[in-house]
Amino acid sequence: MNEPINLYSKEIDADPFPAYQRLRDEFPCYWSESAGIWFLSRYADVAGAAVDWETYSSLSGNLIDEIPGRSGGTLGTTDPPFHDRLRRLANHAFARKNLAEVVDHAEAVARRAVHECASGGSFDFVSSFSSKVTVDTILHMLGLPQRDPAEIRSKVVLSISTDKANKGRSVEMNEAFAQISDFLGEAVAMRRREPADDLITRLAEAEIDGDALTEREIVLTTAMFVVAGVESLSSFMSIFAMNLAQMSDVQSSLRKDPALMKLAIEESLRFNTSAQRFKRVLTRDVELYGQQMRKGEFVVLAYGSANRDERQFPDANKYDLHRNPKGHLGFGTGKHFCIGNDFARMVMERAMNVFIEKMPQFGLEETKLDWVPSSNFRSPITLQLVT
Repeated sequence: MNEPINLYSKEIDADPFPAYQRLRDEFPCYWSESAGIWFLSRYADVAGAAVDWETYSSLSGNLIDEIPGRSGGTLGTTDPPFHDRLRRLANHAFARKNLAEVVDHAEAVARRAVHECASGGSFDFVSSFSSKVTVDTILHMLGLPQRDPAEIRSKVVLSISTDKANKGRSVEMNEAFAQISDFLGEAVAMRRREPADDLITRLAEAEIDGDALTEREIVLTTAMFVVAGVESLSSFMSIFAMNLAQMSDVQSSLRKDPALMKLAIEESLRFNTSAQRFKRVLTRDVELYGQQMRKGEFVVLAYGSANRDERQFPDANKYDLHRNPKGHLGFGTGKHFCIGNDFARMVMERAMNVFIEKMPQFGLEETKLDWVPSSNFRSPITLQLVT
């Protein structure tokens, strides 16, 4: 029997949804020999495992091909009570009241970027818009000098990529994340000496009852914010634009009524999240659908599959602008619900409303796309649009 899913294939990078459908229908608890990991694919099982951190632990990392040195030091790779401590301290820095100016900045960047996009008939949305908006905004939020968006994104993409041929990470991929961490480590040290009104300073100064983040925790938290912000937010924006390019009726609706953008974003998070799969390790034996999963074995929580589960979302393979998909897993759920979800939603809404407002009707110039090779994330390398 052919494996219903192969994490290390280009086909899964490009379109995992037929494989997810087969898993949900035939193999809802599936052991992958090629990856050495269990797959959970139905909404009830994925959401249930995501909130049951005592059984499905993140302590061994949440990436299927984990970045060395990250486990146990970030929000995504810790369990309570240590995770709760990190989250309380980080929440001081990510407070919504601190985001208004940053979101205004993102809109200003989007207006400059869309002006350049609209000046020609064809453009790459990733390099011309989504990367520019996300890299500029995140560096601004951190209080760091601006750098070439293409250079930053290339390091970020490399750091979350997978060497598909060798089913793991390459030296170059690990070096890319180390370079990001080193760059941010220097910035943290500088902010210790010279505080400013920025995210790094707020992380460094966050304190509850005398408890504060360590230097390593600040660097890792900041590094993962850069990686998640640049890759996940940029990728989500690009996938959303791809969907809109394929759905002229949705484009028209958003032009007529910008207030629909909130609903459009939530449905896109369900329909086509960039964060497709995360890993957990079992702390005890679990039996599910007649399959015996053993303590110490790894489990994939396939968020992208759960969001397309017809048992939870009727007609789930259809993008429905008016669905209002409450409970979708585009930002996860439970203890590991994305701490930057407010930031991502606000930036997405402002930036994409600017894009829709200023850009004529657009479509895909090429229907066959190249995708980032990743066992966790789904993202087009480029997205050529034409007006």
